[in-house]
Amino acid sequence: MNAPLIAHVVYRFGVGGLENGIVNLVNRMPQQRWRHAIIALTEVCGQFAERIQRADVRYIELGKRPGHLWRDYPRLYRLFRDLQPAIVHTRNLAALEAMPPAWAANVPVRVHGEHGWDSHDPDGRRRRYQYVRRMYRPFVSGYVALSRHIQRYVEQQVGVAPERVVQIYNGVDTERFFPAEGARPPIPGCPFRHPAEWLVGWAGRMEAVKDPLNLARGFIRAVRLSPVEGKRLRLVLVGEGALRAEVGALLEASGLHERVWYAGERADVPGILRSLDCFVLPSLAEGVSNTILEAMATRLPIVATRVGGNAELIESGMTGLLVPPANSEALAHAMLRYFRDPAIARRHGRAARQVAESRFGLTRMVSDYTTLYERALTAAGVPVPPAAEALSSP
Repeated sequence: MNAPLIAHVVYRFGVGGLENGIVNLVNRMPQQRWRHAIIALTEVCGQFAERIQRADVRYIELGKRPGHLWRDYPRLYRLFRDLQPAIVHTRNLAALEAMPPAWAANVPVRVHGEHGWDSHDPDGRRRRYQYVRRMYRPFVSGYVALSRHIQRYVEQQVGVAPERVVQIYNGVDTERFFPAEGARPPIPGCPFRHPAEWLVGWAGRMEAVKDPLNLARGFIRAVRLSPVEGKRLRLVLVGEGALRAEVGALLEASGLHERVWYAGERADVPGILRSLDCFVLPSLAEGVSNTILEAMATRLPIVATRVGGNAELIESGMTGLLVPPANSEALAHAMLRYFRDPAIARRHGRAARQVAESRFGLTRMVSDYTTLYERALTAAGVPVPPAAEALSSP
């Protein structure tokens, strides 16, 4: 029996938390039981795709034009008929449009994952997008919500029956993201190397929904609140995006630009995290943040906004600090609390690492998705490949 093919459909396959989850899933699902294809409606970033360790994965980029996907439906229909996947798994609203051609091509199982919202709908309240999600409901076999917050949204706002929704948290690779031992290692290319410097870090897309401007304002405010202590504060920004110039202009105008390092997009994020003293995520909206999980696994004290699934990852005052969104004053005070009390910072970091290992490991995530796929295939009458122990038995 051929292993079932899972066709993962995304808007773009490049650097991002959603795409990172696919990489981890493909790399860790047993090769003898599952095959994979990755379909990007726009493009596949070759450098990012190199992180997938399997040589049998097929990558397909459609070069989608701006606007609705319906113009590409015939092409998608033919693609699904050619590939004959057992499962099509779309992720987020931009890829949900691929469901009708998957249904028309008689794909047995059609799973849609909701990972969070973007800058056009940061809190999921826009009725237009709720209506679009409802419109595609008949073509979807089942849903995956990455947090309880998103699960409530799918059930209450999109109107999906609870029995059709499974909640699965992202997993973090605790062997790739691990704490530094001993002295803080230097970051290649970073000018901040003195032991007295205290490094606040952020990693992500410089887009409105991630609110890097609030982080810049919070950093400026922290330095202003405590000018003497503030001389030791440094800001490390990893990533690029539409707000890069505006963030730079704000920090330049403050006179603190020499205390900021713009790392750009980096492939060595685990090493950078190990060199930080504190991680900050100031987002206006989040599903389940991979960067929070990675910072937890690195044993960092974390300051994050109380939005989306962040409160499901961080217990404020125990494994990090949660502050209101768009509040630079609260952000500044939370950063200074960790700066002024290293014992609390260490205690919260240790607790965060323990939670990452016990609740958010990759083994648990892969097991949850495998169970979902197996049950969906069985319900659709498609043979399920035997487990590894059955394959090895005489």
